[in-house]
Amino acid sequence: MNNTLNLFRIDAENHELMGAQLAAFSRQVPLLYFILSVNSIALASTHLGIAPTILTVVFPGVLVGACAIRCLIWLQRRNRVVEPKAAARTLRATVVLGGALGFAFLAWALSLFPYGDTSRHGHILFFVGITVVSCIFCLMHVRPAALILTGTVIAPFVVFLLASGDVVHIAIGLNLFLVTVAMIYILIICSGQFAAMVNGQMETRRLSNENFRLANVDSLTDLPNRRQFFHRLSILAEQARTANHRFVVGVLDLDGFKAVNDLYGHGVGDRVLKETGQRLLKVSDDTQFIARLGGDEFGIIVDAGLGSEAVLAVGARICSVFDAPFSVAGIVAKIGGSVGFALAPDAGTTAELLYERADYALYHAKARYRGQPVIFSREHEVEIRKLSTIEHTLRRIDLDAELSLHFQPIVNVGTSRLVGFEALARWHNPELGNVAPGVFISVAERTELIGTITQVLLRKALSAVSSWPDGLFLSFNLSMRDLISQGTILQIVAIIESSGIDPRRIIIEVTETALMQDYERVQESLRILRSMGLKVALDDFGSGQSSLSYVHQLSLDKIKIDRGFVRNIAMQENARNIVKTVIDLCRNLKFDCVVEGVETAEQVEIISRLGCSTMQGYFFARPMPQGEVEAFIADFGLSGDRRLVAAAG
Repeated sequence: MNNTLNLFRIDAENHELMGAQLAAFSRQVPLLYFILSVNSIALASTHLGIAPTILTVVFPGVLVGACAIRCLIWLQRRNRVVEPKAAARTLRATVVLGGALGFAFLAWALSLFPYGDTSRHGHILFFVGITVVSCIFCLMHVRPAALILTGTVIAPFVVFLLASGDVVHIAIGLNLFLVTVAMIYILIICSGQFAAMVNGQMETRRLSNENFRLANVDSLTDLPNRRQFFHRLSILAEQARTANHRFVVGVLDLDGFKAVNDLYGHGVGDRVLKETGQRLLKVSDDTQFIARLGGDEFGIIVDAGLGSEAVLAVGARICSVFDAPFSVAGIVAKIGGSVGFALAPDAGTTAELLYERADYALYHAKARYRGQPVIFSREHEVEIRKLSTIEHTLRRIDLDAELSLHFQPIVNVGTSRLVGFEALARWHNPELGNVAPGVFISVAERTELIGTITQVLLRKALSAVSSWPDGLFLSFNLSMRDLISQGTILQIVAIIESSGIDPRRIIIEVTETALMQDYERVQESLRILRSMGLKVALDDFGSGQSSLSYVHQLSLDKIKIDRGFVRNIAMQENARNIVKTVIDLCRNLKFDCVVEGVETAEQVEIISRLGCSTMQGYFFARPMPQGEVEAFIADFGLSGDRRLVAAAG
């Protein structure tokens, strides 16, 4: 019963189907009313002068006029967007009106029956039959209307023919009934197929929209993803090139996120990233486009011609979202954010160049103004060119010929003994002169050159160690790129094994920054080196973030306290307290402790009093070339130095 009733209902819940039904019906309405009007005029004309004027002129004129009005109404609606509720009302009205008009045409046709002869009776029968068939086809996509019209016309007409007592009329009635049943069957099948087609198109559209969303939206944060960011950036960059359109590109990177991710797991890290996206949206306006580019990096496009001060204000607002700590699953995590901006078209007119320069401004911010916005400037462009020149030169020179090492002594003031040297890279180029280690090492770390440079310097360092007394160790730095490259680590192992130097005399120094890049791979690399007998020191302790988490998780042998804490140790109690805390931590964890950057006898005395005796700095000696190391060792003497005794005394 419900299935039967559903055949006569408009599916008001299926908005797409109703829209398709209205669109199809609006195209067929003119044809429907044309057929009704032509058939009515033809039938009325064959009864002129035979039937009363009201039946041959007035009544058909009213019906044809009603058809014309309805046709005009539908033509006006043809291109309008109809809301679902209005569509449902229109379709229901069509069902009711279709039945009413059908019954009106039938009543008029039957009212002509008493006035005609056999041929005119045949015309009436033809009129009713062809009109119903035509209406069924025209109303096929609005099944309830077609069924109601068929029922209000065919049922009474068949009854009329069967009751006439005329054998021919009875045969025609039965014939018409059977044909109508077949037509209804076809109608139900076709309307069902139409609904299925519309639903299939809906599903196809839904899947297409979902695919578009997946291709352009970051699944974690629901922000636009890298693809959509660069698509929009490319469009704006083209406008900047052709029409001098001004806009701003920004790249945001989280400070300290890697430590949170490693310490608390990816689940907590993901929730921090998701909340970061929500915070960024809250401080953005209609001119700002926020996207997640990957990892803990976000992209910002400000489609407005802002000056430098306004851009810095936007950047300050973005960085302020990190003022409040992140509370996730009972864990409170404090992270920051640095952002670099490039202003188009001044900084470039291609998407790639604008992004690179915003990314360089971000690099500059993280290196010198962590937690603040930085705008790419002409000074940065000069610096980029300089670094590009350095990179190009590094690629073409004989590294073994131009790279060298200086060695800075590490002493134990408690025993007045020289215990080892730290190897420090140096580069002199005939064209560039002396290039600062922090500059060329940084350039090499951003390329694949660092692995080759590390191997060249390690060979030189081990060659120098071979001439030292057996009691002295070598402290050698490995970069982040070295530690995450399995190939470089295997080369380092091979170099050490072929050198003949006891691995126990080698200390590998790593920084917190290196550890934060890929903790698991770094840990595996250190495990390989420690298995050979090498020791591991955490360099520049306290200059990074979340140091204690790495101290807790890594098997370290030594911690080197950053020189930043030593600089003011004679004047600031806080500095002394921090150094004392780290020294006590090392003692409790059974780590060796080295204090870097010692420059005065007063600092030596304070550090000794705090409990650390192993130190390094200008007070003892500046870094020296290998040719001066042997003389320094001989002059220092393994038995002690009176100056150290006096300083510690």
